[in-house]
Amino acid sequence: MSNPSSCTSTPMPSFNPHRVSAATSPAHAINEKDLLAPIDLAPHIPRRQCDNVIFDIGDVLFTWSAETKTTISGSTLRKILRSATWFEYEKGNLGEAECYELVAREFKIQASEVAAAFQGARDSLTASPEMTALLHELKKSGARMYAMSNISAPDWEVLRHKGKREDWDLFEDVFTSAAAHERKPNLGYFRQVLSATGIDPERTAFVDDKLENVLTARSLGLKGIVFSKFEEVERQLKAMFRDPIAAAEQWLKLNAKQMKSETNTGVVLEENFAQLLILEATGDPSLVDYIEYPRLSNFFKDGGVLTTASFPYDQDTSSIALSVAPHFDEATKQSVMDEILTYRNQDKIATTYFDRGRPRIDPIVGTNVMTFFHINGRGEELSDTLDWVYDVLKHQAYADGTLYYYGPDPFFYFLSRLIAVSPAVRERFGPLFVSRITKLFGSAGDALALSMRIIAAAVVGLCDTVDHERLLSMQEVDGSWPVGWVYKYGAVDILIGNKGLTTALGMRALREVETLRADSSYGIL
Repeated sequence: MSNPSSCTSTPMPSFNPHRVSAATSPAHAINEKDLLAPIDLAPHIPRRQCDNVIFDIGDVLFTWSAETKTTISGSTLRKILRSATWFEYEKGNLGEAECYELVAREFKIQASEVAAAFQGARDSLTASPEMTALLHELKKSGARMYAMSNISAPDWEVLRHKGKREDWDLFEDVFTSAAAHERKPNLGYFRQVLSATGIDPERTAFVDDKLENVLTARSLGLKGIVFSKFEEVERQLKAMFRDPIAAAEQWLKLNAKQMKSETNTGVVLEENFAQLLILEATGDPSLVDYIEYPRLSNFFKDGGVLTTASFPYDQDTSSIALSVAPHFDEATKQSVMDEILTYRNQDKIATTYFDRGRPRIDPIVGTNVMTFFHINGRGEELSDTLDWVYDVLKHQAYADGTLYYYGPDPFFYFLSRLIAVSPAVRERFGPLFVSRITKLFGSAGDALALSMRIIAAAVVGLCDTVDHERLLSMQEVDGSWPVGWVYKYGAVDILIGNKGLTTALGMRALREVETLRADSSYGIL
């Protein structure tokens, strides 16, 4: 199994505080366009997860009915199919007539009724039009497809004439238990198929309606999918046989300037913060729609929603805007930093609003303000805020989220932005940051949380492979990821998310892992 903290097979070395070479001092401001720009892609790494797929046939590619016109009930017919006698028949160790006689005695029914019931089942076999269409689509994408079925020789002779020739021709080969003298879920049957095809199990999907069969496939390294609902199988297979980054990028372009935020109560709202984060993650201004304020920025675009209509400018959005948006000049940045310092509280902690009537503090807001200051060479002026954020990290005070942010992952994501632009912060925070974020690997989280976690880990040279696989599995058919919750209203339990932001960060997270895997030197933190 892969080391969850490294994309290479080598042990993870000790923390290196010198991965960022730029200096942070009043005389040496960091160029945010260089440090926060989207990373370059590694073009030679195959992005799709699979090259091959093995399908079960019955109840996956073909449907049938267990209801018969005989005295044998559907439930009895299914019990016969699970009997040891039937298993031997499927493995080619019994003839058809012999099998029918044996199960007739076992279940105290007439052999002629058994034959009639299974003839009815054969007659009811129908190819699934949805699955057939999906097969053709996967074939066009370059997938090599195989079928693997627990089926007797007589039943296979009937089934192979049921579908259209052009549909069967989609398969490189069809494997039957009768020919293999083995059946699923036995390891021997799978090993025969893998040996005969020469395919790499770790680059192969396996689809079956029975969990026991999928479990064996997974134990051999195949990417198992339990067939329950066509839509879910379609989503997972399309995700495995496409470039997930290109699919996400296409979705973002198709939805450019239309990616509005929403609450977990169903309210749609237009705000600037998510748009700025999308811009930072993608580097593409054509995707976003935010207000270019001359100086201070507001979270909301057109007045407060679910809060006071006259909503104050805030230091959080302003700091992100001044760090990301290209239209601010140096004099404006300096004047805003001067003003922010006047709003610190009695503990000299950066506050949230440019409103002395709302003296709120939040460690993530403080972190974003500090990132803005460090980018512009004035980080040392917020040393008290930095000390507080360090204590939040040290004592894991972020565990349940913060006043304005949902869950622990935003804390690590925004703190990683600060670490990325400040060698001094990297040196002080790095070892503890590594220790704390690795504890989150594999823990619960929506697509946005996982994306933030992966990106934050990558900043300190860690490759979160566990959450990378989970993130890939969450990608939608259209290339997007479901909306994830990032911030919240401080006074009420209402969460805010943005599908575009989740997709932009999901794409960024995949790129980060791709780069780590391409660059073996990234094993050094």
